[in-house]
Amino acid sequence: MAKYGVKILATGSFLPEKVLTNKDLERMVDTTDEWITTRTGIKERRITDENTATSDLAIGASKVVLQQTGTSPEEIDLIIVATITPDMLFPSTACFVQKGLGAKNAVCFDVLAACSGFIYALACAKNFIESGVYKNALVIGAETLTKITDWQDRSTCVLFGDGAGAVLLTRTDEDKSSILSVYLGADGNQDDLLKLPGGGSRKPFSKDVLDKRLQYISMNGRQLFKSAVIKMIEASEKALEMCGRKPEDLALLIPHQANLRIIDALRERISLPKEKVFVNLDKYGNMSSATTIIGLDEAIREGRVKSGDLVELVAFGGGLTWAATVIRI
Repeated sequence: MAKYGVKILATGSFLPEKVLTNKDLERMVDTTDEWITTRTGIKERRITDENTATSDLAIGASKVVLQQTGTSPEEIDLIIVATITPDMLFPSTACFVQKGLGAKNAVCFDVLAACSGFIYALACAKNFIESGVYKNALVIGAETLTKITDWQDRSTCVLFGDGAGAVLLTRTDEDKSSILSVYLGADGNQDDLLKLPGGGSRKPFSKDVLDKRLQYISMNGRQLFKSAVIKMIEASEKALEMCGRKPEDLALLIPHQANLRIIDALRERISLPKEKVFVNLDKYGNMSSATTIIGLDEAIREGRVKSGDLVELVAFGGGLTWAATVIRI
C-alpha cells in the first residue's frame, strides 16, 4: 500500500536551436517533402551539434523546472533519465545531470525502455516517492537520436529528432496524488522490429560493425506499425481502467509522436475528437523517450490543459515496450 501520493510540481523542456526541414532532407537523400509528410506527418525536426550531448539537453530541461519552482539542486533526492542515447555506456547520463546541476544529494540512474522510457522512469520515481524512500525526484526523457541515425537510409533518417523534457515530482498526501495510474508492458519476442544492433556486448564496435552500418537505428517499419497501434490501444485502455476512468474523461491524450497514422488509428479506436489529441510530430519528429514529456510541457504552456484536468500519456518503443499513465494536472 502506498504511504504517500506524488505531486507534479512543474514540467520543462529544452530543444536544440537547429532545425532540419524536409526540404533540407531533399538535398541529402532521395526523398521529398510530400513523401515524408504523407507517410509520417513530420515537417521538421531539431538537431544537436557535435559538441552537444544528451546530458546537456537533460540539464537544460531540468534547470527550467527548478527555476519555475525555486527548488535548490541540493533538495533533489532522485534523478532518473530515460534515454537510448546516453552520453556513454557508463557513467549514467543521470550522473552527468547531477554533476551539471550540482544536485549532490541525488541518487542517479538511467532507464532504457526506448520510446516508452519516460513513463517507465515515471513509474520508478512514483514507487520510490509513494513508499517514502525519497521526497523530490527529477524524471527526464532526453535524446540525441540524430547521432545514431543513418543519414544514408531514406526510410529512417526522416523520422528522428533531438530534445529533452523533465518533470519535478514531490511527496504529497495520498489522496492528492497527480499520478493516478501507470501501466507498463513489454514483449522481447519482437526485439528485431526496432533496435541498435552494434556497439553492445552482442556486436562490439569493430570494422565489420562499422562497414555494415550496425551502429545506426534499424527498423522494420511495416510490422512495427501494426504492433504499435495494438499496444498503444491496450496501454491507453488499461491505464484508464486502473484508475476507474474512461476516454471521455480525458481533457487531452498525449501519444508518442512516431507517425501521424498511428496517432490517428489510436484516436479513432478510443473515440476521441481530434482536439483532444495532442500532436507536435510535425515540428519535432520522433524524439523517443522525450516525446511524451515534451508534449505534456507544451500542452501546459499552451493552455491546452488546466489545473484539475485529466491527461493521459501513452507510448510504445523498441523492446518492444509500451506504457501509459493517467495524470491529474
